[in-house]
Amino acid sequence: MATRSERAAPDVTECDREPIHIPGAIQPHGLVLIADPATLHVVAGAGRLEQVFGDDWLGQSLDTMLAQDVAALLSTLVAGPGGTIRGASIVLQDQRFDVAIHQAAPWLIVELEPASAEPLLAGEMLSWMDSIAAGFERAATIPSLCARAAIAFRTLTGFDRVMIYRFLDDDAGRVVGEDRDPALHSFMNHHFPASDIPRQARALYVRNRTRVIPDAGYEPAPLRPAGFETVDLSDVALRSVSPIHVQYLQNMGVAASASISIVKDGILWGMIACHHRTPRIMPLDVRLAGAALAGGLARQIRTKEEAESYRERLALRMAEDSLVPALKPPLRRAVAERHEDIRRMMDGDGLALIDADGIEMYGHCPARADTAALARWLAERNTTDAFATRSLAETMPQAEAFADRASGVLALPVPEEDAMLVWFRVEQVEEIEWAGNPHKGVELDRNAQLTPRKSFESWRESVHCRSRRWTLEQVEAAHRLRRAMREASDARERLRLYRELERAIIEKDAALVQKDVLMKEVDHRVQNSLQLVQAFLSLQARDAGPGAVADQLIEASSRLSAVALVHRRLYRDDQIETIDLARYLEDLVSDLKGSLGAQWAAQMSTNLDPILIPTDRAVNLGLIAAELVINATKYAYPGGTGPIEIALEQHRNRLRLIVADHGVGVSGDRRGFGSRMMNAVMARFGGELEQVDNAPGLRTIVTAPIEAKPA
Repeated sequence: MATRSERAAPDVTECDREPIHIPGAIQPHGLVLIADPATLHVVAGAGRLEQVFGDDWLGQSLDTMLAQDVAALLSTLVAGPGGTIRGASIVLQDQRFDVAIHQAAPWLIVELEPASAEPLLAGEMLSWMDSIAAGFERAATIPSLCARAAIAFRTLTGFDRVMIYRFLDDDAGRVVGEDRDPALHSFMNHHFPASDIPRQARALYVRNRTRVIPDAGYEPAPLRPAGFETVDLSDVALRSVSPIHVQYLQNMGVAASASISIVKDGILWGMIACHHRTPRIMPLDVRLAGAALAGGLARQIRTKEEAESYRERLALRMAEDSLVPALKPPLRRAVAERHEDIRRMMDGDGLALIDADGIEMYGHCPARADTAALARWLAERNTTDAFATRSLAETMPQAEAFADRASGVLALPVPEEDAMLVWFRVEQVEEIEWAGNPHKGVELDRNAQLTPRKSFESWRESVHCRSRRWTLEQVEAAHRLRRAMREASDARERLRLYRELERAIIEKDAALVQKDVLMKEVDHRVQNSLQLVQAFLSLQARDAGPGAVADQLIEASSRLSAVALVHRRLYRDDQIETIDLARYLEDLVSDLKGSLGAQWAAQMSTNLDPILIPTDRAVNLGLIAAELVINATKYAYPGGTGPIEIALEQHRNRLRLIVADHGVGVSGDRRGFGSRMMNAVMARFGGELEQVDNAPGLRTIVTAPIEAKPA
């Protein structure tokens, strides 16, 4: 029995860099042929080739050597890594061989393994596997499932010991199921360090699900002739294994071994490790059956893990549904009322609320000063997400002083109230039983060669400053609780803002009502004043008699009428600060038609695009539109009527107002008071006015920005 105080030199990590996929040799119980894929002629090989094929094996055709159409087989080969096809078994020198063909660019690799003396019958094997699969389904938990699996795989393989080996978070492994010959000691629940299975070996276990070493004392059979030592043998079952691994098995007293990968969702969950005290082969049909059974085992593991996760999530959801409505501000009062439920929700031994008013603690918690130090340390992390650890002392060394009370911490910031909820878990000292001292891994011998550890005697280690592990579901629940409190706070803030907005709208509506009353009064007075001035001008024109003075008075009266129309259009009951200029001009033209008479009304047409524009700019454009229409009626068709077209269009942030006629065209008579008035208005709001020949007639184009330029 070893103690924790025993330590060796640091582990050597060269094992992780050993190129085990290019060993340059195979295990001698089979044969390997390497061929050119273009010609299918053998260029290299390994094993007892002369005994099986004769001395002239090099350069022969695969079709001849394997007695089958290899090209036809290759047409079914799956491209990419792991592409393997099974050829028909053949008899060579009174021995039957299983044939497998692999693609390993730029070569084809053919391996021949001794076949089973008594091949498994498909019907019997399927029936047996169906019975085993039903037993897997009946297992209630993963431990009971692994126990059943160990028995099933030992029955299938006939090895002395079969272990179900599960990888842990730190890549170490633990035996979670075992079936063995009673004469052997047990490795059940023993841990194996990560260095026992190097990283590149774990990668190959995902690619190749089965691996067999029939005789750990074998002498490797090299690839020949020379020059083929670096051929990639990743997919070859006969590939020679690392000398370090062979020595490892010999140190364990294992003469034959086999491993079958347990791959769950593309990740190596664990392995079925088989050991035998004497050399023992595992033929291809047994390996294929084992791989299929391991696939079923992986599916059952996933099903049971998902069921366990679902049950935990459901329980946490129920706790959330009960707690979230109660976690209303002030949080201090809510925690005081429901602290026991909050603590139990995360399976904590203690709970603390830390805020500006101090620290409130419930259950098994560190001292107040230690909790305050933890709060400062968490604040320095400057995160709004949940923080979870089962070993606080690893990241906060000073926490080792209070590890008995707070080895595990789950902290949940609540920024809305400048507070933090912290769940504590007490120290849970673990007694880990290792298969040998994990701190004595790969070593260097006297010749500076890597050698594996030699002792697999049970070695116990006490692990301190750790609590029970926080599950992924609990951490997710903490995140959901954090979101729920934030959403509740946001909802309260939205409600407050909504109420303030509602008050502001009521006040604005009241102000608008007052403004509307005032504007209607102003409109009424302006309209009265305009009507009085217009009536006065009409009387003056009549008294003046025919002549230039009367004409000017009539023109002034017409323009005044247009101004009155513009004003009346702007101050309707539904008027707001921004209006649709198209609708406004449509109404204005309609009023002009009424004032100009039926003959002109029949000649006027509009084509107006909707454009939203500030009301004050609409006033200016309304005056200009009215002036242009009046000018067209006065000058375009002397003594008669004719077409007048009014158009409105938008290009990006500018508008164009177009008034066109088909009359006499540009005339000097059009440049009077109206033109000067329009130029003044255009200058005020940054517009441009252009007159072009309409062929025939005049086309007046007003271009202006839709919004006013900033001062």
